[in-house]
Amino acid sequence: MNDTLKIALQKSGRLSEGSMKLLSNCGVNVSNNGRRLMAQASNFPLEILFLRDDDIPEYVEDNVADIGVLGLNVVKEKNKSVDIVEKLGFSKCRLSLAIDKNQNYTGPSFFNEKQIATSYPNILKEWLQENNVKTDVHEISGSVEIAPGIGLAEAICDIVSTGSTLFSNGLKEVETIMHSEAVMIANRNLSSEKQTLLEKLIFRINAVNKAKTNRYILLNAPNEKLEQIISILPGMKSPTVTPLADKDWSSVHSVIGEEAFWEVIDQLKLAGAEGILVVPIEKMVL
Repeated sequence: MNDTLKIALQKSGRLSEGSMKLLSNCGVNVSNNGRRLMAQASNFPLEILFLRDDDIPEYVEDNVADIGVLGLNVVKEKNKSVDIVEKLGFSKCRLSLAIDKNQNYTGPSFFNEKQIATSYPNILKEWLQENNVKTDVHEISGSVEIAPGIGLAEAICDIVSTGSTLFSNGLKEVETIMHSEAVMIANRNLSSEKQTLLEKLIFRINAVNKAKTNRYILLNAPNEKLEQIISILPGMKSPTVTPLADKDWSSVHSVIGEEAFWEVIDQLKLAGAEGILVVPIEKMVL
């Protein structure tokens, strides 16, 4: 149907969970209790295809799916003709090189003539070429971290989140090749109807993600310090100021970004603000 947007999601794993949670936070209701390979949203023209993440770029390129959610690392590795339309901010990780924890790492030249096991040969070969490293790359799928232990390779290139898997296999991270997160990709030839639906979905996603990184703040300010306190607040445009029962005080409402939160709070207290109340934001529409 031309009026339904088809989205490809990972059928299992962290990306699947994060994608379904994002759709739910965007007000899109999807029921897939039986873990079917297809599902329909009940309140938004969206059809969901549950696939292996490695297959998603090709499905989107071939117009089987209109859009897809997967890791940036997979998008780069598969190198299909798709557009990255939105970074989604979850499932953040990095693609890194790791070696035996007892070895002394001396820089990229360390890998010359050494065998490296990876599930991302294209990204790795590009990095090796950029760093003038000549070596053998062994492409394997799954359990890359055991390769050095069984003698298959002397180093690995794999996705790292916390580093605990590397540590448990006697490895240490020595080079980060790229940082990754969940992204939304789209077919390059969407119809105008589907492009409109995609824009509506991205609008909701932006509202959800913007809310995660901001906090709503309410405080009481003495009028004599009002101008100074307002100048401290970053706000979207201008804070809301309303008079209190005490004519010498006003209530100030604004929004603070999480990255500067504590610094701003400290400055507000020093400027004379009292009764500071901080509230999470569910959605933020700009």
